[in-house]
Amino acid sequence: MMGWDATRLSDDGAPKWFQIANILRQSIVEGEFQAGDVMPTEAHLNDVFDVSRTTARSALNKLVQEGLITRRSGVGSIVLGGRVDQPVNQIRGFTEDMLLRGLKPSFAVLSAGWEQASGEVAHALGLASSDKPFRSDRLLRANDRLMGYSVSWIRPDLFGSVEPPTEGQLAGGSLYAWLRENLEVEISGGVEFIEANLASDEIARLLDVEPASAVLVVTRIAKSAAGMPVEFAVVTYRADRYRFRVEL
Repeated sequence: MMGWDATRLSDDGAPKWFQIANILRQSIVEGEFQAGDVMPTEAHLNDVFDVSRTTARSALNKLVQEGLITRRSGVGSIVLGGRVDQPVNQIRGFTEDMLLRGLKPSFAVLSAGWEQASGEVAHALGLASSDKPFRSDRLLRANDRLMGYSVSWIRPDLFGSVEPPTEGQLAGGSLYAWLRENLEVEISGGVEFIEANLASDEIARLLDVEPASAVLVVTRIAKSAAGMPVEFAVVTYRADRYRFRVEL
């Protein structure tokens, strides 16, 4: 793995402070900097990237705003951890969320296919109990680090004559993008419930944590622009790698 200080800035038009923030953020997520470590100083960033102290300070301030580091007088910038923040006032798919943070999303598909709707799923999507929505179970990764486990149900009447996404398509990209490109369905709102929980033995195995470890569970009903329920999903995140941010 190439160290953060071996990464060069590009001339693609992105501000230098933004590029440096992305480099440092990725180094935290990948574990190059661990919780409690002291981040490079503004002077060090200046030397490595040939930027001004103001540019270096802006990059570090960005990570402070994201909750990844904190400033301590007489010590410097301290890493709080490699968790990824998700704003709670936005509904985004995992792919879109990670890409916006400069991270590479990837998936491992555990299963995919039509499945009888449970009472909870039927109620959330407004379906009859005899309906069979399309279900997919996936492990979620960012920069190859395991983040969570997602179970998603899509209402069946959206598909018409269109075949549902294959396991290869689900492994290779965004489910929301597939809905947009193949069914012309745009996710534009919905509701999420976020709660803390303890990992069951099965969830612990899937997320590679100890049983009864803390996890974050998100129950989501994603809706189209017309307000129709499109997806019901339950996503369980590792609490040591993912958190939610409230902007007031």
